[in-house]
Amino acid sequence: MAQKPYLCSHLQLISPMTTFQDFKLNRQLLDALAEKGYQTPTPIQIKAIPLLLAGHDLIGVAQTGTGKTAAYLLPLLMKVKYAQGSLPRALILAPTRELVMQIAENAQELSRYTDLRIVPLYGGVGMKAQREAVAAGVDIAVATTGRLLDLYKENAISFKLIQTMVIDEADRMMDMGFLPQIRSLLEVVPSKKRQNALFSATMPEKVTALTQEFLEFPERVEITPPATTAQTIKQGIYETPNFKTKINLLDALLQDKEQFKKVIIFTKTKESANNILKFIHRKIDPNVKVIHSNKDQNARTNAFEEFQKGDLRILVATDVAARGIDISEVSHVINFEVPIQYEDYVHRIGRTGRAEKEGEALTFVHPVEQYHVRKIEKLIKKNIPTLPLPEQVVIEPTPYEEQQEILRQLDYIKQREDPTYQGAFHRKKRRPAPVAKKTKPKNAKSIKNKGAKDTKSKFRKTN
Repeated sequence: MAQKPYLCSHLQLISPMTTFQDFKLNRQLLDALAEKGYQTPTPIQIKAIPLLLAGHDLIGVAQTGTGKTAAYLLPLLMKVKYAQGSLPRALILAPTRELVMQIAENAQELSRYTDLRIVPLYGGVGMKAQREAVAAGVDIAVATTGRLLDLYKENAISFKLIQTMVIDEADRMMDMGFLPQIRSLLEVVPSKKRQNALFSATMPEKVTALTQEFLEFPERVEITPPATTAQTIKQGIYETPNFKTKINLLDALLQDKEQFKKVIIFTKTKESANNILKFIHRKIDPNVKVIHSNKDQNARTNAFEEFQKGDLRILVATDVAARGIDISEVSHVINFEVPIQYEDYVHRIGRTGRAEKEGEALTFVHPVEQYHVRKIEKLIKKNIPTLPLPEQVVIEPTPYEEQQEILRQLDYIKQREDPTYQGAFHRKKRRPAPVAKKTKPKNAKSIKNKGAKDTKSKFRKTN
């Protein structure tokens, strides 16, 4: 059955693209695509590549694992074509070191039959080697905003020839943490004749509003509604009363090595990640690694490489690993803790079920986190089924301190949603202690009167 043509946001009817040859890419790119085994373009590539080749500014929204990186890299490589001069002509921004390295690696693989110079720039390592790489000549810079600004302040890089700028994981890049840095870059990157593109799996309304600052009449392509999850990912929830029961559940699941072949466990904090690492190392598998912001770049890179190669079965990580990292054949994502930034749930579980392969995402939920799960379900427009706990899982009693903390958090949530809510018994304001009444000493009245009489008698005697 013939594929129907699709209608873009500017209402121009475009013929369907069924092969990469239809995009009229050069032979070098087509050969690299064939060598990587890419045969048929994905929906986001079909919609985005023609618009980017035509020079439009673009907002691209698609699920993780659907080929967004190639959707902007192929037009960019086609536009830059070959090495020229020493200054960069294209700039790709990403929020994390890992994502910068991955984008640069993909760009280098796709441009292997060209002489293009792609240089990754990121923090966590010394600047000397990166300064030298830029000085030797760069056509496409892939960078985190902080390191890029550091190099610019040292006059180690110039932006005066930049003609294309791409922001990957745009929702994270455009939040309040990165926005000041992006604005600083926009002040020094020439805007005249510059093409801009934003890509992400989620695009909240506030982020879309911010894009008006530097996008001119952008086209918007959405393969699915924003923040939806891939159909290849089977999702489930385990309701647990406390932390210790979560640990027991994790132990029971990870013992099944046949089913849980390649697992990423996500936590909210570095402390939780370290504690889970110690438990797994002691009880389940000594060959386990952890990734979070306190780990140096070499440790993080080595952990990713070992996990990618299959030398590691289990990787524990904070949300530093949730964005854009492409690791093949991940069988399971386990959310040991529910993310409070609800878009991060979409990015976390997107580490599995990639490239049309099936995966499973399991989330451990205690009573407070049930509130956040309801918000996540609203975001992804899908109910996540609750799964029965495995029979071997021991349900531990909740310690008093943890129970009190759960009640405090539930109170906080209820008060935030309903300002008139008074709070549970432990949050009610204590009545002020009664002020002690001043008591007069016994016979105070008689003493006072006696003093007065003595004064009068002395007065009479004097006269």
